[in-house]
Amino acid sequence: MTELPESAAAQGITGAPSLPPRPLLEALAGREGMGAGQRRLVLLWGQLGDFDSLEYAQALAGARSRLERAGIQVLAFGIGNEAGRQRFCAFTGLPLAWLQAVPDATLHQALELYPGLQLPIGPWGNLLLMCAGLGSPGTLREVLRGYTGDRRAPQLIDEETVIQAPPLPPLRGSLFAKAGGRGFQRPFELATLRLRNMGEVLGHWRTYVPHDAFLTQRGGTFLLDGDNTLLYVHRDRGILGFAEAMAQPLRFLEPYLGA
Repeated sequence: MTELPESAAAQGITGAPSLPPRPLLEALAGREGMGAGQRRLVLLWGQLGDFDSLEYAQALAGARSRLERAGIQVLAFGIGNEAGRQRFCAFTGLPLAWLQAVPDATLHQALELYPGLQLPIGPWGNLLLMCAGLGSPGTLREVLRGYTGDRRAPQLIDEETVIQAPPLPPLRGSLFAKAGGRGFQRPFELATLRLRNMGEVLGHWRTYVPHDAFLTQRGGTFLLDGDNTLLYVHRDRGILGFAEAMAQPLRFLEPYLGA
């Protein structure tokens, strides 16, 4: 029997064929390229202005050529509107065809994805508590990893790239090589990219987050085979937890991408 990814096994997917939740298939019905007969990667994201949404999109954009060569169709559902969708894709490099903006968390709820903390203190209060790690396992560890570096993760910034991440001055990628070396995620490298993402979102807040009701909503990842069996699933449990292995967030795709 083929060994399944940890996330799949942990959520009740065994070696026997398992179908995706019906609401997911209904959401894909009639969408060009998302029918049976090919592998499909379906993402559920929270707000388009969420850290996780931007980082996941940037990782996918970097793997676009491999995904296309492997014939894997991609579609993400992110909470927002058309203006946010346009700006999000322009900033992250994600193809517009890969992103569908949805106005609320109806699909997320139908798929029983984690809504985040729901204490009676409003969405901002709940979000701040989650940023501090309450009801959001792994968040503080992942924030720290952005500052300390990670030799298990790939280098993120080429030496000739200039990063604009106000209030910092423009930073050339070679600075990280001098500070930490090459060929892996250097100290402050990921934190700098996250600062750039944060600056983009805060500078265009209502474009990315039309309303605050779903600030804490977490997402999920579903990989479907051509016969609609479920190859992989990951349900986010906290902020900066969109992947089973955050050091290599697309590692679960390796068996399906080929050389």
